[in-house]
Amino acid sequence: MTNVPSPVSVHGGHSGQFCCHANNSLEEIVRAYIDLGYPWVGITEHMPPASDAYLYPEEKQAGLDADALMERFAEYMTVCRSLQAKYVDRIEILVGFETEYYEGSIDLARRLIGQFSPDYVVGSVHHVQEIPFDYSPKKYREAADRCGGLDELYNAYFDQQFEMLQALKPNVVGHLDLIRIYDPGYSTRLVKPNIWGKILRNLELVRQLGLILDFNLRPLSKGEKEPYLSAPILKQAIDMGIDVVPGDDSHGVDTIGRYMPTAIEMLQAAGARTNWRRPADRS
Repeated sequence: MTNVPSPVSVHGGHSGQFCCHANNSLEEIVRAYIDLGYPWVGITEHMPPASDAYLYPEEKQAGLDADALMERFAEYMTVCRSLQAKYVDRIEILVGFETEYYEGSIDLARRLIGQFSPDYVVGSVHHVQEIPFDYSPKKYREAADRCGGLDELYNAYFDQQFEMLQALKPNVVGHLDLIRIYDPGYSTRLVKPNIWGKILRNLELVRQLGLILDFNLRPLSKGEKEPYLSAPILKQAIDMGIDVVPGDDSHGVDTIGRYMPTAIEMLQAAGARTNWRRPADRS
C-alpha cells in the first residue's frame, strides 16, 4: 500500500480572534487541525504594523491603531503558546508569525523575533511602493500605476522580496508569486525574461539559505486554478532541490484541509518530496 502523505500546513492558522479578515477563535482553528489528523501545523498570524500609516481599512473600522495591534500580537503569542502546551499530546503546534516588507517593517520584525522568540517566521511581501497591492483590485492597479505598469510592478515586487529574504532569512517564504493576485495574464507575465530572471535569482537565494517555499492553497479557496506557486515556479524549485511544503493560509475552520488532497496530488505529480520538512528545522 502506498503511504499517503500527512496533511500539514507551513503557513496557516489566521483566526478571527487575532485577524480582522478571518473567522473563529484560535483554539477552534487548532482543534480543526487536530480533527483532520494534522501531525503538525504552523500558526502564522500577521505581525502588527510598524506605524498607523500601514493600518488596513478593516483595522481602522475596528477602532484599532498600531499600539493596539501590538498588544493584540502579544496576546496572540501568549495564547498560541498556551495552546501549544495544552494540545502537545495531540498535535505539534509551531508558533510563528508572518512578516511584511515596507519602511520600518524589518526592524520591527527583528524586535518581535527578539522579544517573543517564535518557533519560526514566514517571510512575506504584501506591499509595493508602500501600497498593499493584495488588498483589492483597486489597490493593485494603484500599485501598478505607481510602478509604471504591470511588468514593472512584478519587477519591483521580486526585488523587494529579494531584499526581504536577504535581511530576515525567514524559515519559510510565503506565497512567493502573490504579485499575480489580480493579474489574469500572470501565466505569460511570470515567464517574461526580465521577470523570470528575478524569480530565478530569488529561488537561488532560497536554495542557498535552505529555506522552505510555501505551497499556498489560498487561491484555490477563491476559485483559482493553481496555488501560489504557479506551475513553472514549482517545477523550477523542485529541480533546484528546494523544499516545498503545503500551507493552507486558512482564515477560518471552513478552509482547513479542504484543498489539501489536491495540493498533495499536485506536489506528488511535480516530483516534490512529501516527507514534509518542519519550518523550524534548517536543512
